Amino acid sequence: MSKKIVSFISRQIKQIHKGGLPVLFRKLSAILLILLSVPVIIVIRVLRPLILIRFGSLLSSRIGHFAAATELYLCSRDIAGKDGRVFDVFYHNGPICNQQLKKMWERIINVSSIAYWLDRTNRLMPGADKHVVPPLIKVADTYALFERTQVHLSFTPKEECLGETALRELDIPNGASFVCFHSRSSAYLENMFPNENWRYHNYRDSSIKNYIPAAEELTHRGYFTIRMGAVVEEPLQTTNSMIIDYAVNNRTDFLDIYLGAKCRFFICDTAGIYAIPAVFRRPIAWVNFIVLQDVHTWGKNYLSIPKKLWLRSEHRFLTFREILDSEIGRLLHSEKYERLGIEVIENTPEEITDVAVEMDERLKGSWQTTEEDEQLQQRFWALFKPSELNQVFLSRIGAKFLRQNRELLETG
Repeated sequence: MSKKIVSFISRQIKQIHKGGLPVLFRKLSAILLILLSVPVIIVIRVLRPLILIRFGSLLSSRIGHFAAATELYLCSRDIAGKDGRVFDVFYHNGPICNQQLKKMWERIINVSSIAYWLDRTNRLMPGADKHVVPPLIKVADTYALFERTQVHLSFTPKEECLGETALRELDIPNGASFVCFHSRSSAYLENMFPNENWRYHNYRDSSIKNYIPAAEELTHRGYFTIRMGAVVEEPLQTTNSMIIDYAVNNRTDFLDIYLGAKCRFFICDTAGIYAIPAVFRRPIAWVNFIVLQDVHTWGKNYLSIPKKLWLRSEHRFLTFREILDSEIGRLLHSEKYERLGIEVIENTPEEITDVAVEMDERLKGSWQTTEEDEQLQQRFWALFKPSELNQVFLSRIGAKFLRQNRELLETG
């Protein structure tokens, strides 16, 4: 008997002992389904010379992974060339974060709940790896696949009409341009997974209040601005009718996708909702970006400005070189910043406004770059080394941010 099966049986016994009859009945149902799946897997193995059937899971509970990782799978398949002998079937692994996105993916990839049991059974048997789709968890577009492929998701004519009607209900006139903006908080994850401790991610949070001046400026430039978010901590404090607090008053799963797909550009931090405009190839202005090593380098229409890191013991900001040449460049836990005596400093309202204006003017073709700006860009990107996160460098750092923080580019 294989070690996998022995380990599986041992784990089931322990869980039944702890959970009692309800767990026992659930386990018996699972065992029955697995037993019924065994002959199916045997047939699939026999058919492998003719057709390779693989099983994979979609990380459906987190919108960043659900959108970006699935799109990267399709982009990779496009570039490699679709193999007619390979037939991939997926299942949703976890609660669905967005029903509209689920519906749209299921129009173009094979998804079946039966695949879950076939996948489990396959993994219990020797030789499973050939029938497993590599995990769809990577969200970094390391090789700029989005730039080299077409958008895979699309709206039906009925959905396009629904979206246009929804825009009118938001008081956005026909033909008007709009910009979406979003700031991360722990509210969504705490609501979706209340038994988990998400405080370790707090270093990624940012205050929505700091985005309002940028939204105000964009309305003066003729845009409607729409605050995004599935679960938010507080409503916007503004009387500007062109700033729409959609996250509080009118949010739907459908509009989360439609707005992200149709916006002029999207302003966000590192929250997973960025993946919606990304998979639709919309321009993105990242603010409050952290972790620095993870900065998204692969989009021609991406602008970023990072959070700054204050070293309390020396009363100064860490330089970009110091961050990138140490573990700090990849810190993924709030307590680790605290342990190292580092205070994470959010971008100011002025910095966010500056990068929003730069994005607007770049898209309009009116942005005036200088020789100094290009030199600062080169100095910043020269600090990066190609890695499993970044192989292609197409995006830019906010010009004014670099002008105002030249000292952070020091390498000595």
